Amino acid sequence: MSGVVTGDAVVLGLRPARLPSRALAIAIDLVVVWTVYLLMSLGLFAATAALDDAAVMAVSIAAFVLVLVGGPIAVETLSHGRSLGKLACGLRVVRDDGGPIRFRHALVRGSIGVVEILMTFGAIACIASLVSARGRRIGDVFAGTLVIRERVPAARSTAVPPPPPWLVGRFAELDLSGVPDDLWLAVRQYLTRMRQLDPEVSRSLAERLTGDLVARTGTPVPQGVPAAAYLAGVVSERQARDARRAYVATTATAATLSPAAQGPSASVAVTAPASPGAVPSAPVPPVPGAAGGAGEDRVPTSKGFAPPA
Repeated sequence: MSGVVTGDAVVLGLRPARLPSRALAIAIDLVVVWTVYLLMSLGLFAATAALDDAAVMAVSIAAFVLVLVGGPIAVETLSHGRSLGKLACGLRVVRDDGGPIRFRHALVRGSIGVVEILMTFGAIACIASLVSARGRRIGDVFAGTLVIRERVPAARSTAVPPPPPWLVGRFAELDLSGVPDDLWLAVRQYLTRMRQLDPEVSRSLAERLTGDLVARTGTPVPQGVPAAAYLAGVVSERQARDARRAYVATTATAATLSPAAQGPSASVAVTAPASPGAVPSAPVPPVPGAAGGAGEDRVPTSKGFAPPA
C-alpha cells in the first residue's frame, strides 16, 4: 500500500487523535516540563542570590523561555513529533502530507502553544480541538501539522474481514486471471487496515483500488455495492478458488500415488483350488530322453529304474 505510506514511514489516513488522548499527553508533558523548570529555578535562585533584582528577573525570564518554550520545541524536533506524553499515549505529530515535522513546524506549534496552553490553561486549545474536524488546535493549523494515533493494536491487522453475507458467491463468474499480484497485495493490505484509516481516506482508497480491479477484470461493479464491500467480496472469491484448486491438486496427487503405495501386493496372484475337495496335483516329471544331451541326468520313472544309457 505504497500510496498510503509516505515520508518517514508515516502512515497516512490514521485516525486523528481526539481531545481526551491529546489532553492526557499534554498533561504528562506539562508535569515533566514544570518539574524541570522548578528544579532549575531553585538552582538559579541559589546561584543568583548575590545579584540585583533586574538580573534575577532576566535570568528567570530566560529560564522560562528556555525550559517551557524551547524544551518542547527541541524535543518534538529531535524525536520527529514524539514527546514523552505523546509517546506514552501512542500519538505523534506529523505534517499534513504525512511526513515528519521539522524545526519550523515545532517552532510554530511551541510558540502558539504558549498562548493556547500555558497562558489560558489549555482553554483555547480545547475549544479549537473540539471545533476542528480532525482535532487540531490553532498551533497545528498555522504549522500545517496533525496529531495522529500512531499506536494501533496488532490484532486488528491480522486477517482480511469477510464480505457481507449477501455478496458471498456473487462473483463466481468474475474473470480474475488478469489481476496482478501487487494489486492483490494492495487490496489485502487495505482490507486489513481500513478500520484504522480516516473515513475520507478509506473511501477514496477503496474507490481507487476498485477502479483498478474493474479495469483488470473488465466487469463493472454491481449497482448499489460499496467499494469496500466489493473488494472484500472479490478477495473472498479468489480465496475460495485457491482453496478449490488446492483441494483438486491434493486429490489428484493422492490418486496418482495410490497404485505405487500398494507395493508388491498388487501384483501377487493367489491360485485357489477349483473346488473345496480338490487336491492339488503333483508336478509332472519330464519324459526321459525327450530333451537334453547324452550326459543329462535321467529322472526315475514311476517303475523305479532308469533305462540304460
